[in-house]
Amino acid sequence: MKQVLILVHDLYEDLELWYPKIRLNEAGFHTTIAGPAAKQTHLGKHGYPCQCDIAFDDILPDAFSGLVIPGGFAPDKLRRSPKVLHTVQQMHQAKKPIAFICHGGWVPISAKILKNRHVTGFISIKDDLENAGALYSDAPVVVDENLISSRTPSDLPEFCKALLKLL
Repeated sequence: MKQVLILVHDLYEDLELWYPKIRLNEAGFHTTIAGPAAKQTHLGKHGYPCQCDIAFDDILPDAFSGLVIPGGFAPDKLRRSPKVLHTVQQMHQAKKPIAFICHGGWVPISAKILKNRHVTGFISIKDDLENAGALYSDAPVVVDENLISSRTPSDLPEFCKALLKLL
């Protein structure tokens, strides 16, 4: 069974974590939630709890077929973790699907993997994406090789379809 890694931290966007997680599980994938500490619970922006399966330090990128980075305020904390950034870089080098939505683009920005890549994201990080060398499009979903990006929770149907297609 293919495994997909999902990153979490405080104040993640609830729908952007749970919709892909449930959709991936329905499609037969096993999802693993990674956070700062195993068994730690993080609350989403709208109060929905999410318990981590593993800690960032226990991530083995080779064990996963893809990565999902939800938005919200969590990406600002996620990008401060050297282990998270290293994981993103390793999965990118292996050409594994990396899906990010809304403010989730901050993590691949900090991992320095977006130069000359086509992406989208929440409008407030458009300048951040472009300053990182990305080519921004205002579209529900943008797929550039292994990178899948979307703007907001309303884009989740297209986001998940693109992710499932690449996996």
